[in-house]
Amino acid sequence: MKRVALLGSTGSIGTQTLDVIRRLNAHESQFEVDVLVAGRNVERLAQQIREFRPRAVAIRDERDVAALRAQLDPQTEAPDILSGADALTAVVRESSADLVVNGLVGAVGLPPTLVALEAGIDVALANKESLVIGGPLVQRARAGSDADLIPIDSEHSALFQLLANAPSDAVSELILTASGGALRDVPLEELNAVTPRDVLAHPTWAMGARITVDSATLVNKAFEVIEAHWLFRWPYESIRAVIHPQSVVHGMIGLVDGGVRAALSPPNMREPIQYALTYPERASQVVHELDWNGLRLDFRALETTRYPAFEVVVEAGRQGGTAPAAANAADEVLVERFLSEEIPYSRIASGLREVVQDHDALSDFGLDELWAADRWARERARAIAAHD
Repeated sequence: MKRVALLGSTGSIGTQTLDVIRRLNAHESQFEVDVLVAGRNVERLAQQIREFRPRAVAIRDERDVAALRAQLDPQTEAPDILSGADALTAVVRESSADLVVNGLVGAVGLPPTLVALEAGIDVALANKESLVIGGPLVQRARAGSDADLIPIDSEHSALFQLLANAPSDAVSELILTASGGALRDVPLEELNAVTPRDVLAHPTWAMGARITVDSATLVNKAFEVIEAHWLFRWPYESIRAVIHPQSVVHGMIGLVDGGVRAALSPPNMREPIQYALTYPERASQVVHELDWNGLRLDFRALETTRYPAFEVVVEAGRQGGTAPAAANAADEVLVERFLSEEIPYSRIASGLREVVQDHDALSDFGLDELWAADRWARERARAIAAHD
């Protein structure tokens, strides 16, 4: 029996994780949900509590505790309920979990990742900010722990599995694939006239608004390069990305003799979630079969003229310190401004460049310095957008 603490249980990763657990347990009971952590979707959280009976629950806003209790039977559905600023880390620290699945969105996901690793608890990571903004902190926590860090993002899960079966001295590079987003075939001269509706029409994945825009700018892929650098302890000069419209090949490794190994699966998150849950074993249950009938695999080089924000964010990763945190915060603000039609699409990339160039990055930092960099970058990005 593996006990799981699920952070972000009512979001996309969280609901899919519970679906995978439900299916695995129907075949052979092997997972117990020890902790659920959620935002403000009290009704969905109450449904999850009724089904999975966690020992403890954390909810972001103290004002939602009463609403949650009102939906539960105090005799049979009475987990410990924590709330407030420290609830996230406290519920992880006090849990009896064998695995923390971090499906939180945003920088809020970094502290519980650190707490879990420091406590020796394995982490299945879907929260990209943990590594994008806090890579050195996570590295430090990993160094003092024997806990495993297992990626859930499909690209990093693919690389994780490929690297497990290849001697490190045989691998020359890591290759991430990108769908190219909704604008990959739009003529360059028309990019600045695109609307939020154009950008949100992703050809492969159904995702939230910000990550869909980040897929179009390839900022999301740049974040994944930073993640790969910290996750696999791999040099930036040996990590690259290629455009792959079908999103069937999720990652590849280049070998020193010129060969390439690739990991293929259908474009959905349940396969990497299942692998992270059952690691180091594999479950025999198949989530989705790959349809080989008429399958076509296309690849093309990443054009920096089409995706200027990609190189800006990767360069922030190379710079290190608090620079990635500044890039992440600025991107969030600039994407919001684009979606509200306050700035044109091209201003996302140029605004990011200004923020990263203006940021006085600290190489040695803790959480306080990280939050300060985040606040500064948001203010700077808002000023850029307001000036436009």
